[in-house]
Order: sequence, then structure tokens, then C-alpha cells
Amino acid sequence: MLKKERHDFIMRQINLHNRVLTSDLVQLLNVSEDTIRRDLQELVDEGKLFKVHGGALSKSYHSSFDDSTVYARDSKIGIAKKAISLIKDGMVVLTGGGTTILEFVKQLPQNIEATFFTISPLVAVELAKYDNIEVVLIGGLFSKNSQVTYGGHVITQLSEIKADLCLMGTSAIHPTDGLTDTYWEINQLKKAMIACSKKTAVLCISEKLDISLRLKVCPIESISYLVTELDEQNDALANYRVKHLNIL
Repeated sequence: MLKKERHDFIMRQINLHNRVLTSDLVQLLNVSEDTIRRDLQELVDEGKLFKVHGGALSKSYHSSFDDSTVYARDSKIGIAKKAISLIKDGMVVLTGGGTTILEFVKQLPQNIEATFFTISPLVAVELAKYDNIEVVLIGGLFSKNSQVTYGGHVITQLSEIKADLCLMGTSAIHPTDGLTDTYWEINQLKKAMIACSKKTAVLCISEKLDISLRLKVCPIESISYLVTELDEQNDALANYRVKHLNIL
């Protein structure tokens, strides 16, 4: 595989999952770890990503204030506008982090009255712009990779919440394998978020459909809503419709 092809592959993984592990790229591309390290450094030098210990992060994952680097932003805005219909005055809402959730928060009606719990400091900053929203940032260890709080203290706090709705992004969703992730701490965090919520909505661009990663979060039946930029009758969603998901 040519270097440009490797770089294109790496950037697609970054755009889809916001982060990549060097070890995963070694296996997926069947090249040496030194080759991947050089590739990542070259992409860093070109200003396309952030290099971190063990892998790399998307630039769009580091700030809620720079919209120019958000991958598939128009699609994410479309998803956000659909998901707004799930929010009613008086609700208790729990959110994860990520660029799609950030776009959702930016689309909320100015007069909405609700309580939002979040594990994302960036999401909390955006929510704080609304006069009638009470914002509770759940504190704990901070993941530099995922830009959210995590760990036993966070999971304990989550167990004390009874949310009407959980809104989360995902790295991968599959009609048979359900929700999956790459990082153990994020996997455990998402499980706790789903467990403390009456309903769960997954917001994701269609490029993340039919993908399965190494760690299982939950079966598809544990999800109440799937929100993508696609029309709900799109053929790409056929295998999800038969799972009796509410598709927006």
C-alpha cells in the first residue's frame, strides 16, 4: 500500500472514530509499528490530527469552538435537528461527548427548560449558554483520548441518576453486534449511562453503521432510538428497522 493510501485510511478511521490506536493500525494495514509512527507524525506535521501516547486524535474532538474541523458537519447538524424532537420541557437528560452531541446542544431551543447531566466538559460549556437549563457536570478522571470524565467515581455518580433519556454518540453500531467500542473505560462508561436511563438514543452518521469493534457495549435491543442523517426508509437502515428501533 502506498503512503498516500495509508494516510487516507488513517484519516478515515480518525474521522469515523475520533481516535485511533497505533496497534490497531499496525494490524489493519499490515505494516510495522515504525511505519505507523512515521505516518502519524507526518499527519501531525500537516496539521491533520493530534498525536497522543499509543495513537492519535481528531482535531475536531478537542474544541467546541472551531466548527471548521468537524467531519461531516452538515450531516451531524441534520442528526441534531432530528434529535431535538426527543427533548421535552422538564426532562432529565444524560449526554455523552463527541462532535455529534455538541452539534445537538447547539441546536437546542433557547427557551427549553430541562436538567442535563453530562460527562463532557465541552458539552457542559455549550449547555451553560442556555438560561433555563440546569447543567450538572459529572466529575472524575479525565480521558485525554475521549475528552470525557470516566472511572469508578463517575460510574458511582451515574448509578444515582434516573435520566429520562440518554443521548450518546458511538464509534460503531451493527444490527447483530449492537454498540461496540475500542476503549475499555469508555465501554464501561457507556454501559453505566444506558443502565441509569429510561431510554437511550444513539446519534451517529451513517458511515458508522454496520461496523463492529472489539468491545461490546450493549445489544441493539437496549437502544430506543437511532438517529442518522438518512431518511428513515433508506435501505441502509433496513436491518435496524426489523429490530424494532425507533429510527429518526
